[in-house]
Amino acid sequence: MSGPVTLAVGYAVPRAGLPAPASFRRWVEAALRGAKRRKSAELAIRIVDADEGRALNRDYRGKDYATNVLSFPVELPPGVALPLIGDLAICAPVVLREAAEQGKSPRDHWAHLTVHGVLHLLGYDHIESTEAEAMEALETRILAGLGIADPYA
Repeated sequence: MSGPVTLAVGYAVPRAGLPAPASFRRWVEAALRGAKRRKSAELAIRIVDADEGRALNRDYRGKDYATNVLSFPVELPPGVALPLIGDLAICAPVVLREAAEQGKSPRDHWAHLTVHGVLHLLGYDHIESTEAEAMEALETRILAGLGIADPYA
């Protein structure tokens, strides 16, 4: 079992129809367990609109469009040991649009992107094909444990 999780969820958009903080907590905890993180973890999730999502993606990744999830892993100075792993920004309109386009339930897509973002905070990546295969397989296992079908099928 992983250590305690401290999670702050902020909504920069109306909350109607969006997952509650308890859902995000469940998905974060599942991702941490799936990645075998044993230590405590602290992170924040901010649910953003398209304008903020676009600005963040442009400013931090040089891509001028809103994307589904952005991960900001913490970079602690040497010798500083905190449970902080970073922050996620999840763009509500992009998540909802993608779910509709892909024929997925919005809730399942929210869960997938939360798990995906947490894995990025823990150092997983999908730039190289072997990394992508490993990360996707782990995501699929974590989501299956939540009763969610393979998002890559």
